[in-house]
Amino acid sequence: MRERDDLTFPMDEYERRLRELRERMQSRQLDAAIISDPENLMYLTDHQTTGYSYFQALVVPVDGEPFMVTRQMEESNVINRTWVEVTRPYSDTGDAIEMLYGALKEFDLHGKRVGYERNSYFFPAYQQDRIHNAFARGKLLDCFGIVEEGRITKSPAEIALMARAAAATEAGMKAGYDAVAEGVTENDIAGAICDAMFRAGGEYPAVVPYVTSGPRTMIGHATWEGREVKAGEHVFLELAGCVRRYHTAMMRTVVLGEPSRSMRHAEAKMKEALDEVESLIRPGVTVADVDQAVRDIINDNEVGAILITRAGYSIGIAFPPSWDEGYILSLKQGDPTVLREGMTFHIIPWMYGIDGDKTCGISDTIRVTEDGCESFFTLDRDFVVKG
Repeated sequence: MRERDDLTFPMDEYERRLRELRERMQSRQLDAAIISDPENLMYLTDHQTTGYSYFQALVVPVDGEPFMVTRQMEESNVINRTWVEVTRPYSDTGDAIEMLYGALKEFDLHGKRVGYERNSYFFPAYQQDRIHNAFARGKLLDCFGIVEEGRITKSPAEIALMARAAAATEAGMKAGYDAVAEGVTENDIAGAICDAMFRAGGEYPAVVPYVTSGPRTMIGHATWEGREVKAGEHVFLELAGCVRRYHTAMMRTVVLGEPSRSMRHAEAKMKEALDEVESLIRPGVTVADVDQAVRDIINDNEVGAILITRAGYSIGIAFPPSWDEGYILSLKQGDPTVLREGMTFHIIPWMYGIDGDKTCGISDTIRVTEDGCESFFTLDRDFVVKG
């Protein structure tokens, strides 16, 4: 490892992460692991690039120096933004898998037990088939999740970085509030949000903000489409600030004019759900317990709305196409996973289909503490009502 003082975290943070990964590798009797998920590369080395659709991998031997295989254009990111010393780049006319296998042979790993992330977005099946065909002397084993076992709980340094991301989230949301008015477009609102997040120190998030108005709030995961906001309508906002790829997310609702009885009821239910679940969350509580607490409150309402998704998900490091770590852990029914200190979640007691034609949301990003949980945010949870 190259000693550096200009990475996202101090060197001892990366040394700990690498040491703990190697301990998990030893418990699985792996001689090396091929890590290709961009979030995991960031976690282990501080490596990031928008060019992650091209094959890239960190090979971590149990003993010896890790090395990276990347597209030649991306090698500068390894040199300038990570502690990794050894690289094996391939050109645009070269072959990533040939380079990977050649490097495994070079470092005497081609006859060993080597793990790889079988479920990685950016290690497609045709490339996996080729490395399996070439790896005749050794044994390739699926080790998907081996890095995520470390990522699921955040260190104090990571929590501090997420607090910086939360400041960008709040700045963007406040700008969104200010931008909502009769006659403006969803594009105007989205532009104001992004401008404020970036000026507050935020970087590009893994997902653009969700901005929908009126009947378009019934469309899941919709972004702005130029629709003009009309008098008496509401606007659904969901966004995540990002700093050094760490995210915190928030949903809020803005209403033009006096909210209807149904909207006030929905507001009360979502706030009740957040209060209830945040009084429940602490180490030792199960994921299923938290999900059920949210679900019972949201589904017990008078306006026909339902919780059609999980009640929340782990959040932290993310690259597009998603800002969540829900594939690591989601708050969903029947999951017996026990919460631990340092876990971070986006809690989403949103209400889909109020009166059959409206959706709104109030959410929070929290961290599990020694004896409870704490929000990353200070922003009021009430609907923002504008005349």
